[in-house]
Amino acid sequence: MAIEVLIKRRVKQGPQAKKVVPLILRLRALATFQPGYISGETLCNLDNPEDCLVVSRWENRENWEKWLNSDERARIQDKIDSLTGEKTEYTIYAPMVARTDST
Repeated sequence: MAIEVLIKRRVKQGPQAKKVVPLILRLRALATFQPGYISGETLCNLDNPEDCLVVSRWENRENWEKWLNSDERARIQDKIDSLTGEKTEYTIYAPMVARTDST
């Protein structure tokens, strides 16, 4: 079952963004070569440009978690978190119609 991963970051405009954005783009480029990667999109909030969101689509959670936990990704992600001074937030979603419970 395909999943969507929402990746939230706060990136200050100006010098910080000039350092962080290339790292985010590097993660995206590397993700495209990972098994199970389907697509990704990087968005900024129009009302608050410091709020950035990546929507990443994967064939399944296992493929996403392999990429999430890879050493290569972790090195870049650590740089991003160091530059922003905040931890990146991850939330995983699956299509509601695929849920098997009765809620």
